[in-house]
Amino acid sequence: MVDPDSAAVFAAALSLWEICEKHRRENNFNISECYNGVDQFMREVMRIANQFENWACRHVNFDEFNEVWPYYLGDNFGATCLTVLSFECLMDFGENDCLRVAMGLRLPVVTDDKLPVPIDLTAGNPVTGAAFHKFRIQTVRNSVEDNEPTPYVAGDDPFDENFSSFYFSLYGVDTTGLLEHIADRRSYEEILKLAQKLVPSIAFPVSPTFTTK
Repeated sequence: MVDPDSAAVFAAALSLWEICEKHRRENNFNISECYNGVDQFMREVMRIANQFENWACRHVNFDEFNEVWPYYLGDNFGATCLTVLSFECLMDFGENDCLRVAMGLRLPVVTDDKLPVPIDLTAGNPVTGAAFHKFRIQTVRNSVEDNEPTPYVAGDDPFDENFSSFYFSLYGVDTTGLLEHIADRRSYEEILKLAQKLVPSIAFPVSPTFTTK
């Protein structure tokens, strides 16, 4: 875990303030109707920036992030926030929205069995002539309506109430690309151990991060 960066907090707050101010001007919006004045709105902006920075320090693998963090937030944070919550509802921004924003920013969020981070990993089978050419680990959720499993992928709402809690599925992949389901586990650690039992030298990472394809 890294320490919060005040420059990143400032950049995120400024980015959010600027895009909200643009939205206010273009729509002739009265801030006082939602936020009890500009001062209260500014407090919400700072709260969101601080909350997100603290969340990112706990959940983002900055070793896999190649941008300058404050500059990246300055360029992208505000616009991404407004894809998660509307300008009028920023007071509702919470921990769940931090993950939504992080995924929208395509940040390398570390897999956590409690944090619904979508994972889709493929590793080659080093055993020559084996039936499975590759193995695949993917996050999956069951539909509440019919209990059918559905891949949980980048772009999905991590907190969609139409689906159950996520879990991890292991598949074998033959030379034609056909997937065969092997097993499900509740944690990444458990599904990794199973894959390593099947192929001890399988090259799945110990701590994967969220990626978009």
